[in-house]
This record gives sequence, structure tokens and C-alpha cells, in this order.
Amino acid sequence: MPIHQANYLEKFIKALDFAANSFASLRTGKASAQLLDGVFVEAYGSKMALHEVASISTPDTQLLIVKPWDKSLLSAIEKAIQLEQLNLNPIVDGDIIRLAVPPLTKERRQEMVKSLHQKAEEVKVNLRNIRSDLRRDIDKQDGMPNVSEDDIKAEVAELDETVKEYMVKLEEMVKQKEQELLNI
Repeated sequence: MPIHQANYLEKFIKALDFAANSFASLRTGKASAQLLDGVFVEAYGSKMALHEVASISTPDTQLLIVKPWDKSLLSAIEKAIQLEQLNLNPIVDGDIIRLAVPPLTKERRQEMVKSLHQKAEEVKVNLRNIRSDLRRDIDKQDGMPNVSEDDIKAEVAELDETVKEYMVKLEEMVKQKEQELLNI
């Protein structure tokens, strides 16, 4: 594999990592610390990710517990969770915040699946753009010394195989998440 393709492989991997993180934020009706990944708290004069100012635990499938390391941040954390519109109602209980995760309705599950497919399509477009950029780089080699047409064809074939491989991985991730969303 030519050296310049190594950077693109890294881009393919990052695209799938982005997809995994994006899919994790979709609520499945089960308590998961990833549900709160998008929550940022106004703390110490700046916005900080919730996991930077508190521990998040899941004692059971329907409950999240947020325990701030600094108890003075309780109200700021409660406000940040409410502002995020996750359909979770934070309840301050002493020095912790309890979040009951209600089961999802059938309609809400269908909305989540639709959102999942939209996010997956964004990643597919990103993968296609990476492929397009790399294909341009491969085509630029035409006419260069020590690069034959066969070399270029082989690189294009390898690129197409790599893109296909990552598209299949993405589809597997989508199927798995869709099953999680639709299983009650």
C-alpha cells in the first residue's frame, strides 16, 4: 500500500468511530452513560462535559445516577440536563442526581431508527468523500516515473475494496443499533 493511503485509512477508521459515538447517543430505552455525552455544564467559568465534573453510573437498566465531584455544581448539572432536552427528568436527591429512563414508545423507537439511518447516511457520504479524495490522488500519479497503469488500476481496486469493507462495517453497526432500538 502506498504511503499516502495510510492517512486515508485513518480517515476511514475515524469515520466509523464518529458513527459509533453518534449511534451511542441514540436512546434505546435502557440507561446508558452515553445518553449524557452531549451534556455540557457551566462550571468554573467555562463549559465542561458532564463526565469531567461528575461520575455517571447505571445501577439498573432504568436509572442513571450522576454524582458531582463538587457538590456546588448540583444545580448547574440539573439545569444542563434539562436544557439538553433528552426527555429525562433530573431529580436532586441529596448530593446526587437521579435520572429515571422511561421505556420508549413504539413511535419514539421508529423516530430513533429514522435518526439512526440519517446519521448513517452522513457517514456514508463522508466515506465516499474520502474515497473521492484518494481517487484523485491516485489519478495524479498517471504519467509519473515508476508508476504504471497497472499500478494505478491495482491501487484503485484496493481502494474500492477498502471502501466496500468499511461500508459493510457501517451497515453491521446500523443493523446492531437498529435491533437495540426496536427490541423492547
